Amino acid sequence: MEMQTPAPEVIVERQGALGRVRLNRTRALNSLNVPMIRLIAEALTAFESDPAVAAVLVTGEGERGLCAGGDIRMIYESGRERPEEGAQFWREEFVVNSRISHYRKPYVAIMDGIVMGGGVGISAHGSHRIVTERTRLAMPETGIGYFPDVGATWLLPKAPGEFGTYLGLTGRDIAAADAIHARLADSFVASDRLETLIAGLAALPPSAARADVDAAIAAVSTAAPATPLQGQLGLIDRCFAFDTIEEILAALQADGSGFASETLALLNSRSALSMKLTLDLLRAARNSRSLNECLEREYSATLGMLANEEFYEGVRAAVIDKDRNPKWSVGLADITPDMLARFARKDHPPLF
Repeated sequence: MEMQTPAPEVIVERQGALGRVRLNRTRALNSLNVPMIRLIAEALTAFESDPAVAAVLVTGEGERGLCAGGDIRMIYESGRERPEEGAQFWREEFVVNSRISHYRKPYVAIMDGIVMGGGVGISAHGSHRIVTERTRLAMPETGIGYFPDVGATWLLPKAPGEFGTYLGLTGRDIAAADAIHARLADSFVASDRLETLIAGLAALPPSAARADVDAAIAAVSTAAPATPLQGQLGLIDRCFAFDTIEEILAALQADGSGFASETLALLNSRSALSMKLTLDLLRAARNSRSLNECLEREYSATLGMLANEEFYEGVRAAVIDKDRNPKWSVGLADITPDMLARFARKDHPPLF
């Protein structure tokens, strides 16, 4: 019997003037691993120097979404005994995130379906970011004892008001209009128009400029449907303006509205240590000059995560046992400056 060659986890191909990167690890909802990151990096290099390629298009295969994030199961399984594997994954992933933000050709990401964690990293740094009615975008890391990475600490503070702080701390998933409001996406295209969009981009001449890509997207885009979350922006700005988790929780408690109570319950289910670290990183990013500066800070924090038992417990509950009931061992009152200092280590070569 003839053996079938397994399908590649990243399909790289040319379609007209498009250089296409199709994530194809569908059983894991296209979660990224080191081989996939390397294939993406190689594709970006090849397409950038190819005169026949006008733009790059990144999509996810399967019916569920673009990408559910990084392969945290691998990091969970190797982290305690072989921490260098997790460190290498994060190093290569963050370098690709930076490359996307500086890419010399239009970089179009279709953020259809689930876009979480590392999926945000390979899309939201691009020049043209498209959401649909099926988009569910999140940086859900505080729910697994981690923190928003892949340059999210650079992106989230750029959202209007305190919306980015809210997204980073709660890990809540949001729809298309919210993603556009947060400046994590640019255009709404109904899912039944995506093939028309792709055909239009592929038909561009190789010499097409960024304005030509803009026009091809504008030809099929419409206004994103409104969401209930848009009615809560004032409350979010008031309650998340503080620089400590304790003050944010107190503000939500004092507000007493249904939304505030729901948000308070959500935060109380998250890792206290993760929320403290996340807020510190988001506030530090306000004074940062570049994405790369934030990625360096995030990389230091990821190395600290490899010795953080809250992270392993969070991944256990979410991915390994899937009981969705993490038993956090560190409360807000337990967190000391020394505990947070482990996430600011500098004993490693810089990324850039």
